[in-house]
Amino acid sequence: MFYLLLGGAILLFVLSGRATRALKGDGWRIGAGITALLAFAGGAYAGVRSEWPVCIVLVVIGAWSATTARQRPTVRKARREEGGPSLTEARAILGIGPEATKAEIQAAYARLIRMAHPDKGGTAGLAAQLNAARDRLLDGK
Repeated sequence: MFYLLLGGAILLFVLSGRATRALKGDGWRIGAGITALLAFAGGAYAGVRSEWPVCIVLVVIGAWSATTARQRPTVRKARREEGGPSLTEARAILGIGPEATKAEIQAAYARLIRMAHPDKGGTAGLAAQLNAARDRLLDGK
């Protein structure tokens, strides 16, 4: 009877939505680890009492929870449909205003790429952002 009450309390906790708030980020991994430990302990107890079907089920649940606890969720960044920065983002990257001419865009790009180019000690990611911003603004004009 105790196990039915405990299972009902856990089910209410999960269905109430509190579980998703409590287990955000790495909290789910911690919860899966605790579940694995409890399942292995219950499986060992059932094995000592010679309740083999219960023991096998709890060990399988523990193994599944343990492998779930070791996995990190993959985080994917949302991509823009056009594949580059918006006009506002491109202006912010180059540090120019909305009324900038093509010559001003080229001048801002040349000034920044001199500092951010990978051959001059910058990073490839920053150079790629500058290139994408310049291309977006020159194509958008």
